[in-house]
Amino acid sequence: MRAIGLDVFGGPEVLRVLELPEPEAGEGEVRIRVHAAAVNPTDALLRTGGHAVRMEGIAPPFVPGMDAAGVIDQLGPGVGDRLFVGQRVVAMVPFTGPRGGAYAERVVAPAVSVVPAPAGAGFAAASTLLMNAATARLALDRLAVPGGGAVAVTGAAGAVGGFAVQLAKADGLTVVADASERDSDLVLGFGADRVVERGAAFPARVRELCPRGVPGLVDGSMQTAEILPAIADGGALAELRGWSGPAGRGVRVHPVMVSDVMFDTDVLDGLRRQAERGALALRVAEVLPWREAARAHRLLAAGGLRGRLVLDFS
Repeated sequence: MRAIGLDVFGGPEVLRVLELPEPEAGEGEVRIRVHAAAVNPTDALLRTGGHAVRMEGIAPPFVPGMDAAGVIDQLGPGVGDRLFVGQRVVAMVPFTGPRGGAYAERVVAPAVSVVPAPAGAGFAAASTLLMNAATARLALDRLAVPGGGAVAVTGAAGAVGGFAVQLAKADGLTVVADASERDSDLVLGFGADRVVERGAAFPARVRELCPRGVPGLVDGSMQTAEILPAIADGGALAELRGWSGPAGRGVRVHPVMVSDVMFDTDVLDGLRRQAERGALALRVAEVLPWREAARAHRLLAAGGLRGRLVLDFS
């Protein structure tokens, strides 16, 4: 079985083609013939050693990738009848485990982390859904802003930020989002009620619209302490890269880790249904052959993407 992985941490050049034993589905697991694997920032973090502390005792090579779309070709014992061989599915793959992640022709994933692919979506588009939408869903749940309230979103043109805007609107919230001039129409298309220019003045612009500040903020661009003035006293901030404060003024900071929800089938399947209804837009920046994973990582590092890069394993 062919995969993309690394033996040593480093730049994109450390990614190489691997020949690995074909995995077998165990108790409560399914095996998926991968057709597409989305390229996410956490994949680059694995490549550079940022997840090394979570992989103690696991020998290289390491296979990145957390988002896969494909077809089930093997069921392990105890999976039940929710999933079946031949089914088109999307999966969150626990890439820090001994069998590695989604950059492979076949992956084994816990059945609880696998749901049907959104009807009508191709494999490339489907592969962009779960990790980023689940992160956004978890962030909003941590903020717990009641319906009718307001949230702010930074990085709203990005993958997590865009999903956060769409999910917040589906929750009945008012959304103030940031965007560059070129992305303003894109973010308004996600459903944002007001779009303000991104940058250092973002908190002041939010306060112009919400003089007391917003009760909740999803920090999709990881500005951390810089955006605290946009939040009301006693409000809440959802952070994506582990920052936990201090914040002051009674503001609660919630570091959000997608691993907290990746085994929650109800959450994942709910996102799939929202994608089918068109409430969540699946955005692909570019599809690359799987052998060009290093190039994908260079493009990711260069920034400016609108949507996810996808590796084609079909």
